[in-house]
Amino acid sequence: MSDDTVVVWDESLLTYDLGDHPLDPVRVELTVALARELGVLDRPGVRLVAPTPADDAALARVHRPDYLDAVRAAPSDPLFSGYGLGTPDNPIFDGMHESSALVAGASLAAAEAVWRGEARRAVNVAGGLHHAMPSRAAGFCVYNDPAVAIARLLDLGAERVAYVDVDVHHGDGVQEVFYTDPRVLTISLHETPLALFPGTGFSDETGGPGGEGSAVNLPLPPGTGDAGWLRGFHATVPALLRAFRPQILLTQCGADSHRLDPLADLRLSVDGQRASYLALRALADELCEGRWVATGGGGYALVEVVPRAWTHLLAVATGDPVDPAALTPPAWRALAKARRPEREVPLRMTDDADGSYEPWQPTGEPDAVDRAIMATRKAVFPLHGLDPQDPAL
Repeated sequence: MSDDTVVVWDESLLTYDLGDHPLDPVRVELTVALARELGVLDRPGVRLVAPTPADDAALARVHRPDYLDAVRAAPSDPLFSGYGLGTPDNPIFDGMHESSALVAGASLAAAEAVWRGEARRAVNVAGGLHHAMPSRAAGFCVYNDPAVAIARLLDLGAERVAYVDVDVHHGDGVQEVFYTDPRVLTISLHETPLALFPGTGFSDETGGPGGEGSAVNLPLPPGTGDAGWLRGFHATVPALLRAFRPQILLTQCGADSHRLDPLADLRLSVDGQRASYLALRALADELCEGRWVATGGGGYALVEVVPRAWTHLLAVATGDPVDPAALTPPAWRALAKARRPEREVPLRMTDDADGSYEPWQPTGEPDAVDRAIMATRKAVFPLHGLDPQDPAL
């Protein structure tokens, strides 16, 4: 296996553009620019790979053929309706099929490079469109690139694929596609569906017939910050991954769990997000010989948060983490100000949070986060032969 890291990138990925919409491709442009300015993309062993669009056969592993036809046809039909398209969340735009297929193709290229041993890790920051369903668009997502990539891995012979989703929203589309498939373990940490789209991802959603235990959900209360989120992560994810023994780890690393994100109400810092990427890399190293495919996802603090968070992700995937105390380069600040003059441009790569947490314990007076942790552990740990009360797990 090569020790290289593949970063799948081309400016054509910015054509996934929903117009005047929260999912603004400038966040991806500024991420790549910041990573370049900090030298992350020039490291030894980093290979930039331009994507090609996913073909219909790859997309049809997840999406219905009539839905693919609808995505193609919608931009030229002024009276089009249906399939979740033409809504405020998923407006129709020119080239919608082509740009969506390109995002999916980028995640396919990342997954294939890692599975075939051409790279140890791979990243597609433009990906992570985890809400798209087999027959409809949802939550800003037209084609579900993580699910398309997982389906390709199964076709290539993978027997155990783990997917960990740290976006603030439940990874509902990926869960839906693999809900009865015991070869795929989906784990999602998100703000409670009682407060946030898409209204799914309760702790008792644990997999369908034949796939019992294949879905894991940790819904966290609004206001959860670094300490609570990281306690929840470490109380659920490592033990379940160790029991499942994945051959490859895919992660959706939406940055909308940050306290500045305008669309949600978790309270993480960039430092806490960085800590999660380090933990995911360590688990891939421990369990999968380092095989890790990471995508972007949500994140709507376009200048203030997303570029820093995903530059940390790229740095963790390509080698040494970026020092949180590092300054953002002046050339990047100028670009960010030029692109979005109304936004506050961060001067440093940190929010001055320490990212520490107290490990979960089943004793004492539980808070809302601890109650969520226990509900998830009780729901799914026994399905993997694990004791939900054991704090060592």
